[in-house]
Amino acid sequence: MSATSDGPRPPAGTAPSSPRPPVTERHDSWPAGGTTEGVTGERAPDAAEDLAEDAAPGAAAPGGADYRAAFRAATVPMAVVDHEGLVVTANEALAALVGIAAPALTAQSASDLVDLAADGRTWHAYREVLHGRRSRFRCTRRLKHPDGRSMWAEITVVPIPATEADSEGEGDGGAPDADGGNRPPGRVLLSIADVSDRRELQKRLRHLQMHDPVTRLPNRTLFFERLSAVLENPPYQGDAHPGRGRIGLCYLDLDGFKAVNDTLGHRIGDRLLAAVAARLTDCAEREGPHPTSAPLVARLGGDEFAILVEESTGTQQLTDLARTVLAALQKPFDLAGQRLSVSASIGVVERPVAGTSATGLMQAADTTLYWAKADGKARWTVFDPERNAHRMTRQALSSNLRPAVERGEFTIEYQPLVGMADGVVLGVEALVRWNHPQFGMLSPNRFVAIAEEDGSIVQLGRWVLRAACRQARRWQLDHPAEPPLFISVNVAVRQVWDSDLVTDVAEILAETGLDPALLQLELTESAVMGSAGRPLQALQALSDMGVRIAIDDFGTGYSNLAYLSRLPVSVLKLDGAFVRGFRYEDGTHPSPADETIVEAMVQLAHRLGLTVTAECVETAGQAERLRRIGCDTGQGWLYSRAVAPERIAELLGARALEA
Repeated sequence: MSATSDGPRPPAGTAPSSPRPPVTERHDSWPAGGTTEGVTGERAPDAAEDLAEDAAPGAAAPGGADYRAAFRAATVPMAVVDHEGLVVTANEALAALVGIAAPALTAQSASDLVDLAADGRTWHAYREVLHGRRSRFRCTRRLKHPDGRSMWAEITVVPIPATEADSEGEGDGGAPDADGGNRPPGRVLLSIADVSDRRELQKRLRHLQMHDPVTRLPNRTLFFERLSAVLENPPYQGDAHPGRGRIGLCYLDLDGFKAVNDTLGHRIGDRLLAAVAARLTDCAEREGPHPTSAPLVARLGGDEFAILVEESTGTQQLTDLARTVLAALQKPFDLAGQRLSVSASIGVVERPVAGTSATGLMQAADTTLYWAKADGKARWTVFDPERNAHRMTRQALSSNLRPAVERGEFTIEYQPLVGMADGVVLGVEALVRWNHPQFGMLSPNRFVAIAEEDGSIVQLGRWVLRAACRQARRWQLDHPAEPPLFISVNVAVRQVWDSDLVTDVAEILAETGLDPALLQLELTESAVMGSAGRPLQALQALSDMGVRIAIDDFGTGYSNLAYLSRLPVSVLKLDGAFVRGFRYEDGTHPSPADETIVEAMVQLAHRLGLTVTAECVETAGQAERLRRIGCDTGQGWLYSRAVAPERIAELLGARALEA
């Protein structure tokens, strides 16, 4: 039998050797994804070790002939090797294994027979045992029979206990013996065990462990093993291989797969997954970037798949692959008499291997897949660093919203609401600001939508309501001779659903002493229109309490006028988009359509007993036309920007503002 070797040879003079048997293949061949077993130390002794410990062939001990006979007749290939690494004697099993007669093996180098010098680590461990500095050593090699059959062999080398005769005249040095002295170099027993069946079983078990049983694709474990290997050992990047040194990933999720499982059952769902896997594999093979490195298609779980391109040539290649995948999946699937159509959303990431981690790549892919879903599904989206930075900022804001309320990082500014007829300040709108320690002063459009998504708007809204009512009451007490200002506070629809808004308002009004008639709550048109059940009951209870209800941004949402007669609404706030059509100072170029719409809405509101507030009033020309139309109050930069509460107190001294 021959062993494989193309590794380093032992230094000259370390161990004389005879000509080696022919080499046919490397010893470290291993199934894809596996590893080469290395050198091991301690383990339970096997039968060959027991034989070595009981008596060596030729040892001067009672029954030595019996042990020599057992050695020669053993079916386990064995050889006695001296401290120079030369075979002293070999049994017939070893002779049959290597294809050389047993007597001819004498004085041959044992390491050459089984290729122990193929790598430095193995060679060093073997020499340590030969020189008595190591108790035993074991390694695995792939050997080849003379007839061409291959086998995996476990090679074990253990010292043979030295007899008194063996010890005389040996060199000094060596490992300590049981009594604390040095064990001189002696003979060792080399044995070979056929572990091919065990290796084959390990290979099959690994395949089962690393592959998905439904689609037969590599599973999440094998995917990340392959990904980590690519990132930890990037290929050489040279001019001849411009695609190497980069990596690409298409991360896809089937749109609406849950509905298939829910309506047709998991059996059909599994068949669909298997059919999708087959199409993905076909796409990867046809669009592969390099003939020697086809993309890896894996099922990561559920209806999520990944296509890993190890030697990407650029983003264009990944987007072409994503486009091909989408086209393939859009063709109907015929499964057990069911004709199904599915689509997929794909996140595409492509970047250099250098500086990329598995975690970072998967986070980017997951984020990009989410963008594809959010953008409408059935599409691919490429990772955008700028968009990701915005997402990271949103995430940072979201995670800090609740603690920020507790830390007192929010403040409120107030924008006057002015009577259009006389320019008198009638009230103010409370506008929350976030004095973020990292991003500075943030306006509501930077964080209110985030707060509504994660539910922190309930806590934040309650704080704003309390602080605004307290401030309105303070102005009232500080300026008793002036008509009190009403305070307008924005309320998110989630506050109506997720909290007891009526109880919160009642408690805050009682706590601050503010008259309910001086509180106005603003809800967006989309939140109010269609209200039924609890929201409608809450609005009615607040109205019965004396609180005014205003519809904010009216005219841009549902604009379902039928609801106006049934909702307890007191005020309509016209969206600024209509007022911007009035922006010309000289009035020579008005927008007839906008003016007609606003005039109609004002007349309708007045007939229903509602007052109208115009938002975003910025010029005197706009204010004049709004006043002529009959708008009741105005709000905008023409009168004042949102200011600190101290500035509102100053305005109370000079109540009328020039318009």
